[in-house]
Amino acid sequence: MTTTVPPYPVLATVDLGSNSFRLQISRVVDDQLYTLDSLKETVRLGAGLTSDKLLTQEVQDRALACLARFGERLRGFEPAQVRVVGTNTLRVAKNAPAFIEQAEARLGFPIEIIAGREEARLIYLGAAHSLPATKEKRLVVDIGGGSTEFIIGAQYKPLVTESLPLGCVSYSLRYFADGVLTKQAFRDATLAARNEIQRITQAYPPDAWQLAVGTSGTARSLRDILELNDYSGGDITLTGMERLRGELIRRGQLRNVALNGLKSDRLPVLPGGLAIMIGIFEELGIDRMIVAEGALRDGVLYDLLGRQQEKDMRDTTVTAFKRRYHVDLAQAERVATLAERFYRMAAGDDADADMVKQVLWAARLHEIGRTIAHTAYHKHSAYILQHADMPGFSRREQATLALIVLGHRGDMGKMVPQVREPVLWPAIIALRLAVLFHRSRTEVALPQALDLRPVSRGFELTLEGEWLDANPLTASALKQESAQWKTAGFCLNFRQGQVQCVTPI
Repeated sequence: MTTTVPPYPVLATVDLGSNSFRLQISRVVDDQLYTLDSLKETVRLGAGLTSDKLLTQEVQDRALACLARFGERLRGFEPAQVRVVGTNTLRVAKNAPAFIEQAEARLGFPIEIIAGREEARLIYLGAAHSLPATKEKRLVVDIGGGSTEFIIGAQYKPLVTESLPLGCVSYSLRYFADGVLTKQAFRDATLAARNEIQRITQAYPPDAWQLAVGTSGTARSLRDILELNDYSGGDITLTGMERLRGELIRRGQLRNVALNGLKSDRLPVLPGGLAIMIGIFEELGIDRMIVAEGALRDGVLYDLLGRQQEKDMRDTTVTAFKRRYHVDLAQAERVATLAERFYRMAAGDDADADMVKQVLWAARLHEIGRTIAHTAYHKHSAYILQHADMPGFSRREQATLALIVLGHRGDMGKMVPQVREPVLWPAIIALRLAVLFHRSRTEVALPQALDLRPVSRGFELTLEGEWLDANPLTASALKQESAQWKTAGFCLNFRQGQVQCVTPI
């Protein structure tokens, strides 16, 4: 039995960007999203990242105060209605875990740190929903505070995704920290951007797309400035940006810059964003770029909508991984069915719908490491799940998958330091036992009285003694399993036909 997310008429997302934090609440009508409310605060998280990759206390305090305000607006929302994503700065900050713990307490919802390519996929999804449903291939570019995402896609499908460490906040701090706007500073910033972009030029040639699209704050700001100052006629052009660059150099100092369409919160990051965009145009051969209104937060909302309509991108990714790594599909489904059954029994009233999905995905992918080597394949499987690009999955979800898969066989003593959340133990024992019972890799007649229940001191596994007598290999494996749990500081008491318990000592 699989779980589905009930439909909600209202969905919300929070985008924890390197420049600004944004909250968007939307109403669902006929598979479309209509904004009900939005909040934005220019936190400039990326500007509070030290050279040692640590968030300063000042920027943490500013961010936490913002999230407390967002948390008030989200009171009454169910967890399945809200998705919170963190991007580049939270990907690289060494003290991000401690900050996230405090941030989740203020906000009231879990925070997912998404990988760069996952951010790119969601950006494209948001942009595509705000553009006409035409058939041409699009190059979508999103310059954020700490990273820039590049996507080639058609209609609603991203085809090529990449994320580079180019951000309007980081480049403004690096090349224009003193507010001085010189020709040399712009030259250095643009060349640095082009040097990064050269890494991906082969994957983004001019003949691979027909329309260039910009999203988010930098693109919108540049479009408005160029149009309202008569530097270009409604779109972003290289000629228009060169005129803007010349005007900024003429002003000499950021404090002297006042332009039509330039908002005060965009001024400190304008030079860095402009230099990056010029570098993108020059390196990828772009002459003109339109601007889409949809971006990351819109993509997150549409992805969330897909989950509640049983169009979960994570299911698509799991299917693709099974194909890529040549998974034995029949065996994977046998293990998944029994693992889900064991988990629901082991977790009891604490069974979590999200963890049910994690158990099913882990069961279906637990053998992908066999394509690398049979020996210690569970370690290879866990490594792939931890580090691969998995569209739809957050870093936390990938880490959970990897941990469940790592624990499905092998030395249990090594698992204890890694399992920091007790709620994972029912998932681990569920997959571990499911693999054990299906070791023959064929359809087997399971015991009719097979039960795994939580008790005050652990779990109770009940099965018929006659079945164990008829399956001596499984009986022996259960005894070995008992020894494994003992090395982990637990007890797994094995008795034919009655009760076995897994209990913390």
